[in-house]
Amino acid sequence: MRILLVTGRLAEPLVKKYGKGCDVFVTPVSVAAFLTPELIVRYLKKANVKGYDLILIPGLVRGSAQEIEDKIGIPAFKGPRYAHDLPQVLKAIREGFKLSKEVPADLLFQEDALKKVEDIKNKTKNKNYIMKALKKPYNFLVRDLPVGFDFPHRILAEIVDAPRLSINEIVERAIYYIKSGSDIIDLGMISGETNLAFTEKIPEIREKLKEEGFDVPISFDSFNEREIENALDFADLFLSLDEGNIEALVTEKPVVLIPTNQRKGYFLTNPKERVEFLEKLKERALDLGYNKIILDLILEHVPNLARSITAFQLYRERNPNDVLLAGVGNVVELIDADSIGINALLAGAAKELNISLLLTTEVSPKCKGAVKELRRALDMMLFEMPKDLGFDLLILKEKKSESVEYKVRSPIAEAKERGVELEDLYFRIFTKEEKIWVIAHKGTEQLLTIVGEEPNAIIDTILEHFEISPRHAFYLGRELERAKTALKLKRSYTQEVELFKEFY
Repeated sequence: MRILLVTGRLAEPLVKKYGKGCDVFVTPVSVAAFLTPELIVRYLKKANVKGYDLILIPGLVRGSAQEIEDKIGIPAFKGPRYAHDLPQVLKAIREGFKLSKEVPADLLFQEDALKKVEDIKNKTKNKNYIMKALKKPYNFLVRDLPVGFDFPHRILAEIVDAPRLSINEIVERAIYYIKSGSDIIDLGMISGETNLAFTEKIPEIREKLKEEGFDVPISFDSFNEREIENALDFADLFLSLDEGNIEALVTEKPVVLIPTNQRKGYFLTNPKERVEFLEKLKERALDLGYNKIILDLILEHVPNLARSITAFQLYRERNPNDVLLAGVGNVVELIDADSIGINALLAGAAKELNISLLLTTEVSPKCKGAVKELRRALDMMLFEMPKDLGFDLLILKEKKSESVEYKVRSPIAEAKERGVELEDLYFRIFTKEEKIWVIAHKGTEQLLTIVGEEPNAIIDTILEHFEISPRHAFYLGRELERAKTALKLKRSYTQEVELFKEFY
């Protein structure tokens, strides 16, 4: 198959590097994204291009490749947005993958992979599938939600210190978690306090969520015996029962057992002893009448992470049919490293150890987006190998390098910064509500406030209303792009402050 790759001048080296086996047609346009189907037709006709089975245009080109096919007479499709994805695209073409004339190829791969994820999940939503699966000892319902080995991993997102929040704040936080991928909303009580009145608000929380179109199980997280007893009629799942309160709170609803005695301050550190303690506690719970039991060996943070994972592994080897839960949020919260990679690694461990439920939360700023990260990581684990899927968790680092060096034939000028005179007109930039806000000042007077999501739109609006110097325009462009990056990464933004500290 003869394939022609269309590109611009700047991307030529990359396209030739990654598009091996194909011919490359370099247009006189510098940046490929500036091309249009009409321009491509004009350049191809001028070069009298013929004899190809397929034309691939850059994925960033706006418009449809149909116009090229109609006027050149050769099938034309959108390639990937970035040159380093060309090998995957070319391989897919040869294997019969259908490209689009409107959607970039790399986005098609992502859509295809995510569709496979949904297909897997939809299979487990089938009523006949659920009824058959629930007959097995390692599957059961948490209210209407099936959990266990034959269902996808379920995420419990904890609303920490829930009694300190208003009902509306709890509902707002719950909706955010559900939209991020949580399956169960966990109401975390306040350690060391007794708040019986709050437990009676659970039905109201549930109803308000239903009014907003969200009907998910609610779990209740407390060591306080009186609080748990008061919530038995209202919540769907109870965290965390242990040796100290197990006899007083017998229920047919699902419970999570942990290897502790909070009354006595008792917690085993040795993995084998911890496993044996929890096994005995489980047998005791079954004798008392509990019949939906989830076991949590307690995932500890560094420096005790390895021993707790060892406990999970040992328990799984000895008890292959028990449903397990792990609190991954504890690990993510207590290490100053980006949460994305940690969530991915813990999701991988959950797959390997067949841990059906994962508890997490988003308390500190460094954990913003942790629920969505964990959901994406668990979706990746639905595949045999979480690599080259079409979707990933690579945010700050890149999978392949696109760096290019050009031959320098012109004189070289060393960059030197000049002193800049202060201007009467200045701009204050900040972020709020997922948007960029810019206030134009003259002296102490505010002249205009511009709000938007895209730096180009904001700078165009500024230029429409104000005359500014080229240096000032460059400064604004740099700061607006920095603000946009901060929003993407859920970081705070402060004008003229670097987003990232130096590390390498």
